[in-house]
Amino acid sequence: MVEQIAQAAEVSKSAAERAVDALIGAVKSSLRKGEMVTLVGFGTFYVGKRRARAGRNPRTGEALRIAAAKVPKFRAGKALKDAIN
Repeated sequence: MVEQIAQAAEVSKSAAERAVDALIGAVKSSLRKGEMVTLVGFGTFYVGKRRARAGRNPRTGEALRIAAAKVPKFRAGKALKDAIN
C-alpha cells in the first residue's frame, strides 16, 4: 500500500509510510476517545461494544466467561461499495 501511495502522490516511500502511519495513529487516537472517524467517500470507523458472554474452551470443553469489550468497527461508504461492484 505504501508503494502505491508513493507512486500516486509522487513522493518517496518513506514519506508515504510516514503519512500512512500518521493516518492510522490519528484513527486509533480518535477511536480511543470514543469518536467516530469518517473518511468521505471511503467509510466510517467507530467503536462498538460487545457484551460479556459465556464461552467454552474448545480444547478442554471447560466453560469460561468472556469479558465485555470495545471493538473497532468499519462501515463502508457508498463510493467504496460502488467501486468494488
